[in-house]
Amino acid sequence: MHETSDFRKGLHLLIDGDPYVIVDFQHVKPGKGNQFTRTKLRNLVTGQNLERTIKSGEKFPAADIAFRDMNFLYKEDTGYVFMDPSDYEQITLSTDVVGDGRYYLLENLQVKICFFNERAVGLDFPVSVNLKVMQTDPGFKGNTVTGTFKPATLETGLVVQVPLHTNEGDVLKIDTRTGEYKERVSIR
Repeated sequence: MHETSDFRKGLHLLIDGDPYVIVDFQHVKPGKGNQFTRTKLRNLVTGQNLERTIKSGEKFPAADIAFRDMNFLYKEDTGYVFMDPSDYEQITLSTDVVGDGRYYLLENLQVKICFFNERAVGLDFPVSVNLKVMQTDPGFKGNTVTGTFKPATLETGLVVQVPLHTNEGDVLKIDTRTGEYKERVSIR
């Protein structure tokens, strides 16, 4: 059981039978009245966000959550296939579970699959992935790193805003949390 004093970002709780992860929280001590905690939670099954005010001292059971490192293999009609490299067990996640994460999936990319009651309910990506630019307007001589950007389509279909000096074939580091360009990666 977890009390409000145990709250921290990333803590998994069971609320009304569903697993939630704490995204953000704030302990509040008003001048009058009892203490309470404002929390922002994300449902691990549906992905929906919930904002909730919790009285100080309330208790919640810990969610039965397990994470397994798995590698992405390929996409098929029924979903996305992942394999556990330790025992070669394969699972297929539906497009609903993968969501916009599909734009970061490259063959053999290692991700953490979240299991709730032995059922895969979500996945966590590395902080950044390297993706190749497949289509963008050509760069011109003299274009340097400035405050202007242009759209570029990457190998997974993701469209991001990149600096003007970026060309087709360049490999870019993309932040999986925001979907934004971070830097150009040099490949040797």
